Amino acid sequence: MIDIQEKIKALAKQQSERVIANRHHLHQNPELSFAEHKTAEFVARELKSYGLEPQEGVAGTGLVVLIEGRNPSSKIVGLRADMDALPIQEANDVPYKSLNPGVMHACGHDVHTSSLLGTANILSQLKEEFEGTLKLVFQPAEEKAPGGASIMIKEGVLENPKPASMIGQHVAPNVPVGKIGFREGMYMASTDELYLTVKGKGGHAAAPHQLVDPVLMASHIIVALQQIISRNRNPANPSVLSFGRFIADGVTNVIPNEVNIQGTWRCLDEEWREDGLQRMKKMAEMMAESMGGSCDFQIVRGYPFLKNHPELTRRVRAAATSYMGAENIVDLDLWMAGEDFAFYSQVVDSCFYRLGTRNEAKGIVSGVHTPTFNIDESALEISTGLMSWLAISELSDRGYTV
Repeated sequence: MIDIQEKIKALAKQQSERVIANRHHLHQNPELSFAEHKTAEFVARELKSYGLEPQEGVAGTGLVVLIEGRNPSSKIVGLRADMDALPIQEANDVPYKSLNPGVMHACGHDVHTSSLLGTANILSQLKEEFEGTLKLVFQPAEEKAPGGASIMIKEGVLENPKPASMIGQHVAPNVPVGKIGFREGMYMASTDELYLTVKGKGGHAAAPHQLVDPVLMASHIIVALQQIISRNRNPANPSVLSFGRFIADGVTNVIPNEVNIQGTWRCLDEEWREDGLQRMKKMAEMMAESMGGSCDFQIVRGYPFLKNHPELTRRVRAAATSYMGAENIVDLDLWMAGEDFAFYSQVVDSCFYRLGTRNEAKGIVSGVHTPTFNIDESALEISTGLMSWLAISELSDRGYTV
């Protein structure tokens, strides 16, 4: 196994310029969720150049490719990367800046995709060195409900052949480059979207007594919903309720007929998730009615919580320790962000780890979902080699232990 590790490190170094070039191409040509057509074409061309035969058109723009070693049915391990970008205007001044106005790889999916392509290249050259099959999943639409993972699962990505486990990674701009983060058990939150339309009777702002003011109603509702969470949540179950959009389209002397609100509800407990949603819906509707108006409270159910299988995560962490050194493995805190890799974790043993990309000396410190997000690209040589090693280690009978 150690000999294979050295081969992997050599191949990762050898191909690093190509992986960076692939990342630059993807970064310059970002595409939004469910519209990753050119991205999928690029990924397919790359995979074919490695002598692989990807299955295209899964969940619209997704791809799946198998890399079979000796005795291919002995064990199957899945590896996943997401491919979509975000509706953000890039503010970075780099040669590979996004060419698509208002669209940017601000969450690192260009890193995930180019990394998994590099991993595919390494593994395709080592298929005589391992037993089993590696199932690589290039997934669309992580950023948009219902999530590309849920659609790929419905279309059978976890069948024929069925992986015993799934492994995925995500950039970590808060973790220094060269380090990898793990957390066993509960890791990321469920995510639901809330859409409220508070209706009243608008009119002249100088005569509020003749109106039913939806702005006032909506303001009371938002405060009341926050109090539901703070006064009913078990402190042992973290949860977050945030509203990012509040549109009362009047002017200084005109009160509108309705107010539109959008928010997100995130938690780590399914019972509290459902209880909180029902409490919020009831409170909003009753409060609006008591003030003479109405509230249409719509819930778009998003991703479930992401739970890392403890035993699998311990094996993967041990393999990463062997590859990186114990000093480069860090513990992760709970993260209240959502991630549709959670759908895989609900069906098959899964491990989702974080790839350090931060470099303060180079000024690479911006968080994901910001217009200045970027990475220290030395992380790509690490990521391609590490995932190759983790995959081969997991294919062995018990995984790699140290």
